Amino acid sequence: MRLQEQIKQDLKTAMKEKDEERKNTLRVIMGEFGRAEKKELSDDEVVKILRSLLKSARETQERAGGGNERFIEIIESYLPQMADDAEIRAWIDENLDFSEYKNKMQAMRPIMQHFGSRADGNRVKEILQSM
Repeated sequence: MRLQEQIKQDLKTAMKEKDEERKNTLRVIMGEFGRAEKKELSDDEVVKILRSLLKSARETQERAGGGNERFIEIIESYLPQMADDAEIRAWIDENLDFSEYKNKMQAMRPIMQHFGSRADGNRVKEILQSM
């Protein structure tokens, strides 16, 4: 099941269970989906929207000095588990030959294509620089 469909199903469940916080959070997420140019979004597009919402929720939390913990927790539950440094390094060691590139930073593209939204580009860049 795609992530967008999962969120729709979870909204229905939250409404049935009368979980107001979860229902309101999922409605905010669904509202953001409605602003997108197309109706059916890929999982990567959904993750981008969720990350954007998460970033703004954290900024709001910092300014307000607290609150929003449950909202942030619900959004985070839909984000993919991020790849850790060891996993990224292991993949690089197994799959990349740096002699094919003029410099290490040119290896960013295949790494990011492989990990997609599971890896932060800035973190990958730091790993490459340390190798």
